[in-house]
Amino acid sequence: VPPIDLRDTEAMFQLSFKFRILDLQDSINASLWAGYTQQSQWQVYNPGASRPFRETNYEPELMLAFHPDKQVLGMRWRLLNFGLVHQSNGQSDPLSRSWNRVYAQFGLERGGLELLLRPWWRIKESASNDDNPDIVDYMGHGDAVVSYHFGRQTISALGRYNPRTGKGAALASWSFPLWRRVNGYVQAFSGYGESLIDYNWKQTTYGVGIALTDWQ
Repeated sequence: VPPIDLRDTEAMFQLSFKFRILDLQDSINASLWAGYTQQSQWQVYNPGASRPFRETNYEPELMLAFHPDKQVLGMRWRLLNFGLVHQSNGQSDPLSRSWNRVYAQFGLERGGLELLLRPWWRIKESASNDDNPDIVDYMGHGDAVVSYHFGRQTISALGRYNPRTGKGAALASWSFPLWRRVNGYVQAFSGYGESLIDYNWKQTTYGVGIALTDWQ
């Protein structure tokens, strides 16, 4: 099969939602949630290659959420999640990529400032089934997100880093209101792992778009 002549400019869209499965407030002061995220890279500006989807990642997860509501280091500790997440691109070899993780997530806030820390541990697979045995070298052992909200605008930064390999990624974004529940955003990404197929390929990308948020 000849390689596709890919364009540098493409469209990316993401669908994310979560819902509560069990309310455990009376027993352990927690709740069990399920979530799903799907992200696609679409070569919509590439008519010569018939506008293919270059990559789609699927990410279901389960999370047990606690709400400590305690004061820590001058911030309010509002969230403690324990989660199990699977991520894959649904491809067959040699393009198959997937991994499974368990994580703990700590959420703190002060005024308009929010901090999310999420260390994770990759669940090992057998050598015969592992599509990407070195993925932690590039994706690291966790991520951190810092956000600042002012009015209906949000500035945020996400970072990942593996100190052993010196590899990681950074994502900066700005979200602002356009109309009712429609927000505009701009973002910049640099590093590894913007999508699974590119987990070991360093790149820098810039994007502008719209986000539909908080639909109920």
